[in-house]
Amino acid sequence: MKYTQEAVNAAYSVIEARRQDALNTYDAHVQSIKKNHPEIYEIFLNISKTSSKLAKVIFSKDQNGKPAVNVSEAVEKIKNENLEDQEKLKNALTAFGYPEDYLTVNYTCPICGDTGIHLGNRCKCAEELMTSSTISKLNEQCKIKLHSFSEFDLSFYPETYQYNGTAYDCRNRMAEILNFCIGYANGFSEQSQSLFMLGKTGLGKTFLSSCIANELVRKGISVAFDSIQNYLRYIENEHFGRAEGDTLELLLNAELLILDDLGCEFKSSFNSATIYNLINSRCNMGKPTIVSSNLSINELSERYDDRIISRLIGNYHTLRFIGEDIRQIKRREGIFN
Repeated sequence: MKYTQEAVNAAYSVIEARRQDALNTYDAHVQSIKKNHPEIYEIFLNISKTSSKLAKVIFSKDQNGKPAVNVSEAVEKIKNENLEDQEKLKNALTAFGYPEDYLTVNYTCPICGDTGIHLGNRCKCAEELMTSSTISKLNEQCKIKLHSFSEFDLSFYPETYQYNGTAYDCRNRMAEILNFCIGYANGFSEQSQSLFMLGKTGLGKTFLSSCIANELVRKGISVAFDSIQNYLRYIENEHFGRAEGDTLELLLNAELLILDDLGCEFKSSFNSATIYNLINSRCNMGKPTIVSSNLSINELSERYDDRIISRLIGNYHTLRFIGEDIRQIKRREGIFN
């Protein structure tokens, strides 16, 4: 994965801040114990001297250059004393209402100790921060406004609606979809299902997608959200060397990818292949995706390869939106927003 220097700097700035916070908190805890509980501090100091005790035993020599003591026995004794002191420390801390790890440096990432480096390579925490930073930058270019579920107004949907000669309980159907999306956002995880939002224009597909995105972004989950047309333009420009970046890789690895308005993009073999790659690869990786379209299944089948349609129908949970175009209703009623 290629990252800009800006994303790298931003990630390591966060990591350094985390490390400094952890060390400052640790120092404050030590000073508090030293001042208020000197008997606990003595146990803590004894544990802190373990390394120097071991070094002294291992490297001590007599006049003939031989080990001054039985090293293995001495080391074993120091280890046992250390274990006893650790147990004493835990018991003493909890007896005064402190957590057992009160005198431990609690790093955000215990793997790398908030350095961003593990075994000579970038730690996973650094990769996640760089990806998140890059996706945030990508989302800044998105023209779709994020909304909250409380803004979704069911009164714009008629109680009944005729669709293909059948009368549907429209408002209740849309209330069910709203509640489903709220539950989806609240219970989102890596194992969440992918969603396929179908329905004519102006029925709230983009709006509810933006509500889901808004809720998850607030929780710190990496969400890539934009129209499929914009994403394809970025990917094509990068593929043919007209721009720098790795949008395709970002979209493949985002915790949630939202592809809005499938079918609005220019029809080409490159675009079709890229759409299939995104949908198929994320299915194979078990990563949730939300796809919305104003086209019917028949219209999509005429436009796309069977493999794309098969994935959308077979692997996604379909939400069918019905009703009248809310934008037109608002225009008739003189509502502008």
